Amino acid sequence: MENYIVSARKYRPSTFESVVGQRALTTTLKNAIATGKLAHAYLFCGPRGVGKTTCARIFAKTINCMSPTADGEACNQCESCTAFNEQRSYNIHELDAASNNSVDDIRQLVEQVRIPPQIGKYKVYIIDEVHMLSASAFNAFLKTLEEPPRHAIFILATTEKHKILPTILSRCQIYDFSRIGVEDTVAHLAYVASKEGITAEPEALNVIALKADGGMRDALSIFDQVVSFTGGHITYKSVIENLNVLDYEYYFKLTGFFLENKISDALLLLNDVLNKGFDGSHFITGLSSHLRDLLVSKDPATLPLLEVGASIRERYQAQAQQCPLPFLYRAMKLCNDCDLNYRASKNKRLLVELTLIQVAQLTAEEDDGANGRSPKQAIKPIFTQPAAAQQPQATAAMPQQTVQPAVQTNSTPQPAATQHSNATTPHATPAAVLMAQGREEKKIPVMKMSGLGVSIKRPHIEEEQRNPSSNPTAAHQAAQPEEDYIFNERDLNYYWQEYAGRMPKEQVAIAKRMQNMRITLINDTTFEAVVDNEIVAKEFTGMIPTLQNYLRTRLKNRKVTMTVRISAPTEKVRAYGRVEKFQMMAQKNSALLQLKEEFGLELY
Repeated sequence: MENYIVSARKYRPSTFESVVGQRALTTTLKNAIATGKLAHAYLFCGPRGVGKTTCARIFAKTINCMSPTADGEACNQCESCTAFNEQRSYNIHELDAASNNSVDDIRQLVEQVRIPPQIGKYKVYIIDEVHMLSASAFNAFLKTLEEPPRHAIFILATTEKHKILPTILSRCQIYDFSRIGVEDTVAHLAYVASKEGITAEPEALNVIALKADGGMRDALSIFDQVVSFTGGHITYKSVIENLNVLDYEYYFKLTGFFLENKISDALLLLNDVLNKGFDGSHFITGLSSHLRDLLVSKDPATLPLLEVGASIRERYQAQAQQCPLPFLYRAMKLCNDCDLNYRASKNKRLLVELTLIQVAQLTAEEDDGANGRSPKQAIKPIFTQPAAAQQPQATAAMPQQTVQPAVQTNSTPQPAATQHSNATTPHATPAAVLMAQGREEKKIPVMKMSGLGVSIKRPHIEEEQRNPSSNPTAAHQAAQPEEDYIFNERDLNYYWQEYAGRMPKEQVAIAKRMQNMRITLINDTTFEAVVDNEIVAKEFTGMIPTLQNYLRTRLKNRKVTMTVRISAPTEKVRAYGRVEKFQMMAQKNSALLQLKEEFGLELY
């Protein structure tokens, strides 16, 4: 049995023409060789598996070739090319910076650079992962990199360009390698499959290319793994099963459930996905990508951005026509928020389920807008029940309506807001009605005494009472509710912080002070704010009218009263000195004074 060679090594490019997905860079290097304009240092940077080290080897072999071809490629027949292909060339040296990152390693490299090549024109030094060199090693390498011997050429390769010192970057010609496109990767995988006698479906190769994320080495490694799993016949189902990739079918079904507002089916589909071992974060990320692909499928101008097979592309185009643009925009925003909050969530499954529910509700809101009604902000019931089952609950929860007599007495009529809050809609749930009743029970009625007699008020005051719109203050008082709510210290602190958050930027200092304060409720309607000094107390005293009106409106209580109190100054505690310590000890034991006198001791 002969030794097995992985595809990434077996089909490694040996010429510039066979390099995949880097046409601009290979053309530049070939032109530089053809014109003889070679730099003394190059920096190849880019993601993993895109051909940095491969291009460095091809470049090193080509510049030492004794009879290059007309198109700037190595002949692969001369002595220099043969030695390189057989890995016995003394003109090309490869170093791993991760294991040779000290100053001593760079010093040895500098000493080797001085020796000219025995065969060929140049000695090429390929330093891979150069960002792993230490700062001292970089500094020791600067002078040689800037002015090397005429026969020396350095090619540095790295995946993290930002970690290299600017002094190194300024001495090199920089070539940025890009990720290899899906189409180029699929074409190369099809070429390898044909060479190996393997049959592969285009959709299967497309999944492998997407999984590789622009790296050809990763794509070939995945290809070998799938070949071992399938035995030479690569299908779409076998690839998604072996690579643990979610099928497109799940997302097409889920989007269909969204458009039909089938929340129950969407939750069952999520349960099926999780039972197969997929993570919720992986699922929501795939859903975001699916919605993005639907978005680019709606416009023919953006259709080239869709990196899928031909059959899948047609399905995307068909489903994209059913999805309104506002739905796609808002659904992508919800999925992105879920992805951002997934790591911090303690109940990750619930977070994903809530996201699916919210996305499904988007289509229901758009249906309301299409029918001429404004979209509802509240989330609609998920699991609907028959109307006959809901009607008795709503009727039982509604309060009894009493018939008012035709002739009214001097009693104050109930405000319209109170009557509206007592009436529940036919779709109200029992929980919502109970919450409304609990809120009603916390009201304290304000009793108004009225009697017979002649008013002694001035005529203009009576006119203002009859016509509140003529007086803004009277109109504001008339608009206030006739009944006050009971509030607690938690509610008060919440709206206190809310007021501080709404203050303008010019009062940011006062707003910060308010946010750091905690106010105390003295009785049912009065609270106090404790400050440090008189200056701050004066500022808050001036804010009392505005702040009281705001809190009265938010808490729905007209008796909210604010007071300001200056906290008592705290006495500073300092450590006792030596004399004070002796005096305290002498008070407890008088023998210490006698000892001090007999020996003539003094305290300092």
